[in-house]
Amino acid sequence: MQEFWGRRLAALIIDAIFITLLMWVLTAIIYPVLAWTNLYSVLNYWLVLLGVLIILYFTLMEGKWFTTLGKGLMKLKVQAADGDMNYKMAFLRNISKFLWIPLVLDIIIGFARSKEGTRQRYLDQVARTTVIKVE
Repeated sequence: MQEFWGRRLAALIIDAIFITLLMWVLTAIIYPVLAWTNLYSVLNYWLVLLGVLIILYFTLMEGKWFTTLGKGLMKLKVQAADGDMNYKMAFLRNISKFLWIPLVLDIIIGFARSKEGTRQRYLDQVARTTVIKVE
């Protein structure tokens, strides 16, 4: 079932590039305002803004359209076990993407707990979702 980890990794890289470009745009818009008001201390919270943006991106995209930009290009989508994907499931399965260390732990724990042939991330198991290939 989960034999397309290469596609999932490529989709994650595409999504990371898109989010990085979005952060560059936000920086280009916000930085002149920070310079004008001399509020450079706000830049200390930039990593938190990035994490919130990542969670929002994945949750909104997968909660509404069942896919992200990267997954769409790789012909993948997220599906709930009971068939009704929602924002709560999307949020739960993507909370580990806030930083890369929780994501790596999510994958390791998920693989350790998975049955043979059903390699899934831990939060995919908790949210009862899976990534499927779309033809």
